[in-house]
Amino acid sequence: MKTKIVQISHRLAIYVAMMLVMLLNIQLANADINSVDTVDFSTLEGGKLLVKVGLKQNLQNTPAGFTVNNPPRVALDLANTANGLGKNTVNVNQGPLRSINVVQAGDRTRLVLNLAKPAQYETRIDGNALFITLQDSDSQSTSNVTPRFAEAATGNGKHSIKDIDFRRGAGGEGRVIATLSDSSTGIDIRKQGNGLSVDFMGTDIAHSLQRRLDVTDFGTPVQFVETVGRGNNVKMTITPKGDYEYSAYQADNQFIIEVRAKVDETAGKVAGSKPKYVGEKLSLNFQNVEVRSVLQVIADFTGKNIITSDTVTGNLTLRLKDVPWDQALDIILQSKGLDKRENGNVIWVAPKDELLAKEENELKSRQNMEALEPLVVRQYQLNYKKADQASRVLLGLPPLAGDNGEDVSCSAQAQGVKADKVVATAAPIATTTIANPNRILSARGSATSESQTNTLIVNDIPSKQAEVAEMLKLIDTPAKQVMIEARVVVANDTFSRQLGARFGVQQGALAGNRIGYASTAANASATTTSGATGTAPFNVDLPAADVGNGTPATFGLSLFNLGSGALLSLELSALEADNRGKIISSPRIITANQKPAVILQGVQIPNVTPGTSTSPATVTFKDAFLCLLVNPQILNNDSVILTVEVQKDAQGTAVNLGSGGVAYPIDTKRVKTQIRINNGETAVLGGIYEQQTINNVSRVPFLGEIPVLGNLFKTTNKQNVKTELLVFLTPRIVKEDLSFK
Repeated sequence: MKTKIVQISHRLAIYVAMMLVMLLNIQLANADINSVDTVDFSTLEGGKLLVKVGLKQNLQNTPAGFTVNNPPRVALDLANTANGLGKNTVNVNQGPLRSINVVQAGDRTRLVLNLAKPAQYETRIDGNALFITLQDSDSQSTSNVTPRFAEAATGNGKHSIKDIDFRRGAGGEGRVIATLSDSSTGIDIRKQGNGLSVDFMGTDIAHSLQRRLDVTDFGTPVQFVETVGRGNNVKMTITPKGDYEYSAYQADNQFIIEVRAKVDETAGKVAGSKPKYVGEKLSLNFQNVEVRSVLQVIADFTGKNIITSDTVTGNLTLRLKDVPWDQALDIILQSKGLDKRENGNVIWVAPKDELLAKEENELKSRQNMEALEPLVVRQYQLNYKKADQASRVLLGLPPLAGDNGEDVSCSAQAQGVKADKVVATAAPIATTTIANPNRILSARGSATSESQTNTLIVNDIPSKQAEVAEMLKLIDTPAKQVMIEARVVVANDTFSRQLGARFGVQQGALAGNRIGYASTAANASATTTSGATGTAPFNVDLPAADVGNGTPATFGLSLFNLGSGALLSLELSALEADNRGKIISSPRIITANQKPAVILQGVQIPNVTPGTSTSPATVTFKDAFLCLLVNPQILNNDSVILTVEVQKDAQGTAVNLGSGGVAYPIDTKRVKTQIRINNGETAVLGGIYEQQTINNVSRVPFLGEIPVLGNLFKTTNKQNVKTELLVFLTPRIVKEDLSFK
């Protein structure tokens, strides 16, 4: 019994000793951890508010902090500090300060000053007290005052500026870079007039760096940067032009000011003008703080999950003022040779070499898996794309000759052949590894086609089969079609000018229709022989003025919206009724997108070669055609680009070869152009212009040659015939249900 009691007493003594050791460790740990014991506040002169934070122990460094404008608040982080207040919120409701939140997370405590509106703040350490001075930025006494960017550290002696450089940023901003001797230099930034004034406290500068830099040629908002020494300080003056905004930050011993043109927020939303950094702006102030702690502050501010690699170490001195948080993160990473990878709400941070090595290993692993993964054969039946063309797309090969349409022209059609025709041959496709960046299949993959059923057969790994299926969804789509309605008209000169007057557009006459009629006076003036078109702002004035005894072939172009085309049909009917011209043809043709359509009409003209004593006369025929070639390209906005070629052949004056032989030359006129026209609108081409002048005089011999009186004995017959070939083109895009848009 005694033995048992002794054993229990021995165990109890051991437990008591262990408890004493644990309590001692807790007390020692608590002795090393600082704590926030008191928070007091008072109002000062000039609308300032002073917040005094009493701590258990003295602070060694100014706490890291950042500011947010929406909602306005200031956050300060106290490392190795607990919350000893017994509460998390201190209500103030004085000046710009509403309340103070004291939040402990692990071994650090964050002081969050909730503001009624943005305010300037300064921090100061005095023993175991942290003083925070808040000043309303809207008060008159501080209208031109900017909080000091960085306080000079005490006891560090004289500082110096090693170098001053200027660069142009990727977004056109001006970057002034000052290299400092150390990271503890005191810096004061403020707007002064239209420029920026930067004071480096207790700093020296070499005489060679005291100069005025003219940086106008860099094409940034900054025009001049002037640096001079003034007593114990160095003053830098930056002179921008126009409205601007700036941000300043310091990474270790490099201090950088970025000056950019101020852009309206609504204008910045235009497509293609999205700024590089779009995060909410914040201000940071870190003095020799661990990089991991800085990244944790960014994570808390953004609400994102930032995961750092175990190799991310070291401390950082960083000061930022009104910088987007994503730019602040990039600055931190660049200063320490780090990089990031984003995946949703998670940001992975590691050294650049480590990330590159990891991605390279992953790529090699995937390549090894592709080399070992079994091949699978799948068939894809295509509806619109040819299977042999699709196989070449998957293999990254160029299309076969003839796949993109044939090179056609009016001359080739007139000869009955196709220009530069190349027969597309289905040459065997190698299935070996092809170093082609456009290749979709894997190195072991292959693709063949079956023409009768238009089936594509792919032999590849399952992961690539999924990519093939997605690719075929994109390329196996029906090509858009367009119906081109053409009217080929031969008209006299008077009709050409009247048509131009009738289809002239008075700007704003009919909104959205582009059809307007000129005044009666304008129409009357448009029919004069001088070709004048009056004072109305006509869009069409087809004929050209006479030059000498003949008029060269000219080309005119006009666009107008005729809706259903009824108005144009009425004008052309009146043309034939008045015997002022004729409609040669009015064809319609449907063609696929980027496939040329040809309309051809003509005759064969005989040419007789005289015979000889040994051979009879022979007859050969030459083609004289009216050819219209149109190649449409349908754009995404339902407009059409038309590549047009018009060729008109005519029988020339006969040439007598003797012995009954006769030859007729072919007069050829050709117009080629390219236009862009909206769906349903009409393009007018007037490019083949002919003029025939006849001057016949019949007179009595001798008497008709007498001056003045000779006019009584002669008859003069003058004719001046002008004709023009007009081509009206109206493209109409065909919808999938074969109706028109």
